[in-house]
Amino acid sequence: TEAIFDAIQAVVRRDDEVIVFDPCYDSYEPSITLAGGRAVHLPLTQPGFAIDWERLRNALSRRTRLVIVNSPHNPSGALLAGADFDRLADLLRPYDCYLLSDEVYEHVVFDGAGHATALAHPELAQRSLAVFSFGKTYHATGWKLGYCVAPATLSVELRRVHQYVTFASTSPLQQALAEYMTAHPEHHLTLPKFYQERRDYFTGLLAGTKFRPLHAAGTYFQLADYGAISALPDVEFARWLTIEHGVATIPVSVFYEHPPNARLVRFCFAKENATLDAAAERLRRL
Repeated sequence: TEAIFDAIQAVVRRDDEVIVFDPCYDSYEPSITLAGGRAVHLPLTQPGFAIDWERLRNALSRRTRLVIVNSPHNPSGALLAGADFDRLADLLRPYDCYLLSDEVYEHVVFDGAGHATALAHPELAQRSLAVFSFGKTYHATGWKLGYCVAPATLSVELRRVHQYVTFASTSPLQQALAEYMTAHPEHHLTLPKFYQERRDYFTGLLAGTKFRPLHAAGTYFQLADYGAISALPDVEFARWLTIEHGVATIPVSVFYEHPPNARLVRFCFAKENATLDAAAERLRRL
């Protein structure tokens, strides 16, 4: 999150436009606003949460300073492919703008899919700030350690911001991660199988409920449609589910500027099986 904030502050100036794709991580817009910019929200297409390329073409202008993409995508679990980055490069080519590629779930991809990164695209890599997370990769999200890869000219600007935001990340946490990475260099290779087993286990549990899970190709989040259970708006439904049944979810509308008329909540399946079992038992009663 701090790397995203620093990257936005490094390149966005007053009255610049920043294109984001809804639903999107809720820290993007406040960071854009603090930089003096304006977020331009473009909805991803349903049901696959894909970029609407014609909408993007029409939204780009000389005022566009930054485009933010996120893959694997929070909250949907959708992935961008190499062909998507090719199309993105074609559209951005006429404009003097940058790409912020949020890739913090890079190793949490399923069904044999590989992770496509903006850094692998020779043209986009020259205008990209790509953000990654040690916390997501090493099951230590509370430690809030990550990194950003960017060309030298952009990295200089980002480090100028970083110096006055935190100055430096906590040294003991960096040391602990460095030691673990040295001792377990293969760890990241185990993540697709580890989390896919969790995804499959949880969606199997949901099959015994009235929830309808959407396909998640990555991340450790699972969207589910609750339309067969309630007509409540998602914020009210999530509150009811937490208070009355003790199962916490995130209403998907909070990731949108203009939420669609959908009945979706986000579950997190990065839990012990016993926790997922207990949640499913409560959900089956609905």
